Amino acid sequence: MAEAKQAPSWRRWVVLVVTIAGVAVTASLGRWQLGRAAQKEALQAAIERQSQLPAVPLEELRRPSDVDAHLLHRPVTLRGRWLHEHTVFLDNRQMHGRPGFYVLTPLKLAGREEAVVVQRGWAPRDVQDRTRLPSVPTGDGEVRLEGRIAPPPAKLYEFDVAGSGPIRQNLDLASYEQEVGTPLWPVSVVQTAAVAGDPEDGLLRDWPAPAVDVHKHYGYAFQWFALSALMTGLYVWFQLLRPRLRRSS
Repeated sequence: MAEAKQAPSWRRWVVLVVTIAGVAVTASLGRWQLGRAAQKEALQAAIERQSQLPAVPLEELRRPSDVDAHLLHRPVTLRGRWLHEHTVFLDNRQMHGRPGFYVLTPLKLAGREEAVVVQRGWAPRDVQDRTRLPSVPTGDGEVRLEGRIAPPPAKLYEFDVAGSGPIRQNLDLASYEQEVGTPLWPVSVVQTAAVAGDPEDGLLRDWPAPAVDVHKHYGYAFQWFALSALMTGLYVWFQLLRPRLRRSS
């Protein structure tokens, strides 16, 4: 009989401990999501500050050893010569909801030994022949263009290993550098305007803004805090209020 009387008290302590642990975990996860949102907002502010800086000649910058954060998204000008024989077409890239290619060509910087991969623009895909390459006229002489420094092109999921032909799903800079035979910068340049004096290439350059999804973190934080509040409310109702109401009735 003594054990039967002690069991309800023991269960109440277990419920209390489990509830406290659950509330602590969910509240901590909610705070973590708020912290991630604050980090993303700071990143967005940094991107906007970078984009407002004056354009700097890329050939005058020191080649970074890695994707240098203080260079990303900064406007630049470039002078150099297209290595058009190494142009790559990244497949399954969309612009305005249409499937097509991102056209990438390395540019050998004027007065430098290195080249930088330029994301020149978007071209539509031939719906009847997926292997047909769009015509992209490219001048042979020195060109000057405008753009902004960006990370290497985002990679999409692919079933096969990266190919070596002109049409590819993704581009690995390390292996691509060996193909080109010229040292490549670990960043790319997103071209933002047509090249003056170069043949009209017909490429679209309505590039999407760098993705900094803050709202999803606020949504996740709300869910975690709501779960924390739900567990607290259930405990208060079933362990405190409801037993008192039964005793008073």
